[in-house]
Amino acid sequence: MLSELHIENIAIIEELDLQLRPGLIAFTGETGAGKSILVDAIEALLGGRTDSAMLRSGAERALVEGVFQMSEGVKAGILPILRREELLDEENRLTLGREIRQGGRSVARVNGRSVSASLLREIGEWLVDIHGQSEHLSLLRVSQHLDLLDRYALVDELLSAYQVDYQRLLETRRELAELRQVEQEAARRIDLLNFQINEIESARLRLGEEEELANERHRLANAESLASFAQQALLYLDEGTPEAQSITDLLGSVNHALASLSRLDPSQSGVSEQSQAAFDSLSDLAGQVRQYLEAIEFNPQRLDQVEERLALIHNLKRKYGESIQAVLDHLAELRRQMDSITHATERIQELEAIQANLLEALSEEAWQISQKRQAQARELSGAIEGELADLNMSHTQFKVDFRHKPDENGASLPDGRKVALDWRGFDQVEFLIAPNPGEGFKPLAKIASGGETSRLMLALKNVLARADNVPTLVFDEIDQGIGGRAGVIVGQKLWKLARQHQVLCITHLPQLAAFGEQHFQVEKVVHEGRTLTRVRALEGEARLFELAQMFGEISEGTLRSAHEILQSVADNAAAHT
Repeated sequence: MLSELHIENIAIIEELDLQLRPGLIAFTGETGAGKSILVDAIEALLGGRTDSAMLRSGAERALVEGVFQMSEGVKAGILPILRREELLDEENRLTLGREIRQGGRSVARVNGRSVSASLLREIGEWLVDIHGQSEHLSLLRVSQHLDLLDRYALVDELLSAYQVDYQRLLETRRELAELRQVEQEAARRIDLLNFQINEIESARLRLGEEEELANERHRLANAESLASFAQQALLYLDEGTPEAQSITDLLGSVNHALASLSRLDPSQSGVSEQSQAAFDSLSDLAGQVRQYLEAIEFNPQRLDQVEERLALIHNLKRKYGESIQAVLDHLAELRRQMDSITHATERIQELEAIQANLLEALSEEAWQISQKRQAQARELSGAIEGELADLNMSHTQFKVDFRHKPDENGASLPDGRKVALDWRGFDQVEFLIAPNPGEGFKPLAKIASGGETSRLMLALKNVLARADNVPTLVFDEIDQGIGGRAGVIVGQKLWKLARQHQVLCITHLPQLAAFGEQHFQVEKVVHEGRTLTRVRALEGEARLFELAQMFGEISEGTLRSAHEILQSVADNAAAHT
């Protein structure tokens, strides 16, 4: 429920703070005092449309903030959203905010963090339902009528079982569509797949091959230079020239001299050993160079073969992947696609049988849901008409209209017709009313006036009270077109509704306002040349005088009437406690 409401610079409200309790809360005051501004502010708080015209004259920004205490039913819907958006602070408390700035730009906040207006609306739909002369009326949204009916009909268990099968049907149809598309393109696709598979397979690619070939190409392309350098190194190391001995010959002489030295002076045996090790190392080096020289291949034919192989690998990479591994992965995918095409006809037949079985099961499940809806719709219509009669709309008839969309691939009705299925079954539902005898039923959204809509919603909410999880209901102008006697009945129904919801009601009827467990007076005053809206809580004598003034000029008669209606409300509350 809404426990705190803070408003700054909205229209003629400069600053306002309200502490709200559970139950029925009445707002009274003269026309134009600013009662509807409260509703506009709450709508903005819930993600409704805003513009700079809402700002108080001369203000740079306006602000609306609300603190909500969340019940278990509401938390079940809102906590997953808050966790998804990483906005959860406290599990039982939620703060919403909306800042409106010059130029029409607004900032939405949830628990102090900026969010989109659409997210604010998503959360707000779980918290407050506003009923009055506004485009946000939930009763006027045809898309919600089926949901309202289902909550009344208690079809959750049937619907859950149906939706499991419906999800399987969607998955089956998705796979069927893919396979049929594959089948249509099969001949052309098979030729292409065969060509691509054969092209890759015939290449017999091997991981690491490209790097090996690149190194070999480098050696083959530079064989003459490599041999020249190796020969030159071998000449100096081991062969020598007429002009100079080789390094190994010279080191051999050094080694002989040091060996003789160590025999005469054993203390120098280490030097002789180092010399011998150097000689052995150079001999090994010379052997390696000679072996390398002998392996150098002057083979233009092999070079051409390597170039051709590298060109083939490059071409396959250009077509199928950035590396040999990617090309081989693509080959595996091509084989999978070929296998899918090969077995497509067999799988299509299997899926068509599954689809037929699912449609048969869904037809039966959807029919059971529809039958329960229709039976409960008749009860709902009777219950709402009874409520409307109490609300001075005794001639108004209410009807739930059921329609079905033809679909040759849909569910089968008992009469043989095929109709479209969706997540809710095959019923399309709209609430219709006939406010005037003989005029016939027409869509609710096109017929009901603001006051009628509020009373219709009050009737519907009373009928659906236990199934409705929205904790806070706002009724604006619900007393439009009704008198004092009907006002008492409306008050009784609002008070009853407030046993399961927090109800905010803007009214001009004292008979209705007297049922408020909190009563706020909204008044317009002029302070320092500026018009302001002020809201104050009324209790005791102040409330008695407000109710008396709502009956007419304050007098002994109106005060007595106010006292009598308050006593009647107290008796009503005691009787239902």
